[in-house]
Amino acid sequence: MARGWESKAVEDQIQEAEERARRAAEPTLDESPEARARRERLETLRLSRSRTLDQLERATNRAHREMLGRTLRALETEIEELN
Repeated sequence: MARGWESKAVEDQIQEAEERARRAAEPTLDESPEARARRERLETLRLSRSRTLDQLERATNRAHREMLGRTLRALETEIEELN
């Protein structure tokens, strides 16, 4: 049986939550405040990107899709700059 978009989105969210939990459990005692802030910003951007992609898949209005596309490009640019 083929999986629907919603099932895939839920699976992605579960995987992201597991990854966040794994990263949070890693020792970061030697991590500087700047590195921690950068890591947290990257995580926030990745979550925003995931949410934007999900909304883009469901959007039907042309103007809304264009706005989401611009948002996605901006998020991806910022993610690349931080990497």
